[in-house]
Amino acid sequence: MSRRRRLTGEAARAAAFAAVDHAPLLAGLGVDLDEAMLTLALTHRSFANENGTLPNNERLEFLGDSVLGMCVAEELYRRFPERTEQDISKMRAAVVNMYALADVARGLGLGGHILLGRGEQVTGGADKHSILADTTEALLGAIYLEHGFEVARRVIHDLFTDMIDSAPTEARGRDWKTLLQERLAARKLPAAEYQVEVSGPDHDRRYAVRVLVDGAVRGEGAAPTKKEAEMQAAHQATEALA
Repeated sequence: MSRRRRLTGEAARAAAFAAVDHAPLLAGLGVDLDEAMLTLALTHRSFANENGTLPNNERLEFLGDSVLGMCVAEELYRRFPERTEQDISKMRAAVVNMYALADVARGLGLGGHILLGRGEQVTGGADKHSILADTTEALLGAIYLEHGFEVARRVIHDLFTDMIDSAPTEARGRDWKTLLQERLAARKLPAAEYQVEVSGPDHDRRYAVRVLVDGAVRGEGAAPTKKEAEMQAAHQATEALA
């Protein structure tokens, strides 16, 4: 009996895309997207590289990041006229960041729609902050290209309105390294020490971070970037010191 031939290239992408019902995702976004555009927005580089270097969603992510930043900045400017530039800059950072975007993605159930390579699938890529955030931005870029700025702004407002409402009080809360240092200073404890271990080849680096407070490990993090791993560790340590 002959083995079934593994699909590659566009055939593999079409099959993976067709295996999932994307109607709930589009309903959550409140907008339709052309199938080709949606497929591209959901294609992570790991899937693209495993299937003959297909186009991936990174260009759409770049565009979506710009559209999101502009829309959130405008909304904050209009909604909080008494706030200084420094204040609304911090408020925007509380809304436009990896963790906030990942929260939005989880609310949409986005993880199950992303086309991931086998390596990312087995390591939980569908729930990684960075992948969820990047794919959300790629979807926003796709919406902008297909429907224009006004529709993209409406979608962003619908998805991020609660975060924009709470931005004045959350403006510092997502910067876990800063928050941890403030908490340590308030308790007259020494500054946090971050220990970093790097593994994997250049194209697939992994960073493991431990944060020590007065010699004791208070938090740990693991991520594709040093910054993300440090933030995870600082978040854990901050909550441990609550």
